[in-house]
Amino acid sequence: MTRLEAKRPPLFINEPLSKDTVSQSLSLLSGIFKSCYGPAGRLKQLHNGVGGYVCTTSQSSAILSRLSVSHPVLSVLTASVQNHISRFSDCGLFTAILCCSLIENFKSLNVASCTVIKISKYLLSLCVDYLKSEACGCRVSVDFSSVETLLCLVRSILTSKPACMLDKTEVDHLTTLILKAFLFTVPCHVETNAVLGKCIIVPVKGRRVVESTVFPGLLIETPEIQLAKPLTVRRTCSNMVKTAVFCVSMSGDCFGPEEGTVTVHHGVSLEILELNQLLNVGKQLVNDEIGLVVCQKVIHPSLKQYLKENHVIAVDRAGLSLMEPLSRMTGSKPIASIHLLSPSCYGSLKDVRIESFASKHFMHLIPKDTVVCSLILCNRNETAWDELKRACETAEHVLQLTIKEPLALLGGGCTETHLASYIRHKSCSLSTSIFKDLDCSRTQYQLVADGFCRSLESVACSLNHDDGEILTDTAYGHCWFVPSCFPSVSNWSDLVSKCGCGINGNTENLNWRLLQGQFGSPVIQGCPKGPSVKVADFLTLDCFAAKCSGLQVALETANLILDLSYVIEDQN
Repeated sequence: MTRLEAKRPPLFINEPLSKDTVSQSLSLLSGIFKSCYGPAGRLKQLHNGVGGYVCTTSQSSAILSRLSVSHPVLSVLTASVQNHISRFSDCGLFTAILCCSLIENFKSLNVASCTVIKISKYLLSLCVDYLKSEACGCRVSVDFSSVETLLCLVRSILTSKPACMLDKTEVDHLTTLILKAFLFTVPCHVETNAVLGKCIIVPVKGRRVVESTVFPGLLIETPEIQLAKPLTVRRTCSNMVKTAVFCVSMSGDCFGPEEGTVTVHHGVSLEILELNQLLNVGKQLVNDEIGLVVCQKVIHPSLKQYLKENHVIAVDRAGLSLMEPLSRMTGSKPIASIHLLSPSCYGSLKDVRIESFASKHFMHLIPKDTVVCSLILCNRNETAWDELKRACETAEHVLQLTIKEPLALLGGGCTETHLASYIRHKSCSLSTSIFKDLDCSRTQYQLVADGFCRSLESVACSLNHDDGEILTDTAYGHCWFVPSCFPSVSNWSDLVSKCGCGINGNTENLNWRLLQGQFGSPVIQGCPKGPSVKVADFLTLDCFAAKCSGLQVALETANLILDLSYVIEDQN
């Protein structure tokens, strides 16, 4: 075929960060992320411009999955943040805001990008080493023998999602419920390679949040169930319910045309042969004392009736998503063929009951050892429910990460300002050998370090959406928020009661400074102290693993973008 148009050469864009369009797009993207950040974040409505579903959210996972960016530089940034979210679920906005701030601050410096990258990597190593050290003043240990810190972690996640539209009572109820659901998934008997179970979220929209509840085991919605009749189920001699799980269709359908041609003798009916085979399977299941059959797909009505007559409960259309937790909970192996049944594939349950919630009816499968649970999640409308579901999934993932590494970081902007204070303190006492190793001057190092600290502080400042003043104290390096109705000449000590994370109260004679004020940020004399109290009620906490990863991803992505010399675009 002849080419209708001559092939065009690729477009070479030199120094992409120096272009106004990229800077403006980056600034706009940064503004979107900052405006969503924290409990008082502003909501965003995203839709495709031609109608359809409208998503109302302030969560980075929902925003980035629906936000299209055209420039390759911005695509690198959003892809890095999305990859972080896929691994940790939390701290997506923190990562995005910090990355944008680092790019903007480092780009404005009159320092070569290769020098900026080397110094910033060193600053990152200082932060990571400090966060992982026992001397770190912005982290708390998580004691799993007490639930207070875990409750603070979950509560912090829920309160940072304003689109969930939760009041304090609802937050407290869901916080307890999510933690209870998570504890159900922790194995009772610890093995060498212990694997956490799973929490299945069951949607109930249009009901009050406080009606949400959690059940040990699995709930499978069965609309056709009749509540008036008592549930009779076959049991083994040990009073257990033997189960068989099928991941193949049991509807009796013949081969589809896409599976090839089947040749049969005259007078032979494939439908009857298939049905007879299904009934033979049913007979074997009855003989093997099976009490419950669950099928991922459809079960033929005749087979259902036969199993029912023999007191075997049959549940079909369970769906692919329930196969893994169902197998884990019962110990059964999904059966992939109706022509070969092995007793080794069967599992067992402690009991099977019928549960009714709102207008829905469920088959409640109760295991002997609970590693799977069902969270019936309610909210007023679909938009708020979708946002709440994402928040609950994030909270569950954060708890899973915390059980692997039982640490948490102080939230409310305090970790960011504390780290900035720490870096400024360390920058005052560096030996000349450090500058020689980094191949930079003291002035270059101070410029990059100041840009790094201002980027951290800009994340803390993003929590304030009401034009109030933001302070940091010179003792602990924590973040304090002043209401917007007070003038800047006020006595700060009279206006603040607790720092952003809630661990420090205004009980000492603290000295204050404005964050990112017009005169810049003075260097703190002395290393910032850790809080005098390590545990308090209603702390704002962040996931340790997620925030450490976000810090590294933000800096590495910023360095990658700063190092871009050319963007090559295919014009064909």
